[in-house]
Amino acid sequence: MDYTIQCRADGSFDDVVERTISELEAEGFGVLCDIDVQATFEKKLDEDFRQYRILGACNPQLAYQGLEDEIELGALLPCNVIVYEEDDGSVVVSAVEPAQLVGITGNSDLESISAEVSNRFERVIESL
Repeated sequence: MDYTIQCRADGSFDDVVERTISELEAEGFGVLCDIDVQATFEKKLDEDFRQYRILGACNPQLAYQGLEDEIELGALLPCNVIVYEEDDGSVVVSAVEPAQLVGITGNSDLESISAEVSNRFERVIESL
């Protein structure tokens, strides 16, 4: 089962992160949180890890509509987009597949919202 939409992106890691954030904003998403996994593991565990960022993306209008239909949907928000460096130095951008995520609710009222989020994430990934 595929639960992400992903691509390999050209450019340096930091450049890809910035472009990803910019493309998310162009699709109406704000980045509510930006977790630097590499820095966190270094600080908390004294462990080295590849460059890896988790961007918590949220489109306020779509989130509002979703919460109107399913108040517990907040447990699944924001939608995560990750940017990480492969062992060969290439950079991958991967976004959660909203239909898979929202599918666990069993609420068919959310299908159109998850389709819209999925379309927007696909455009972000394609633009990179």
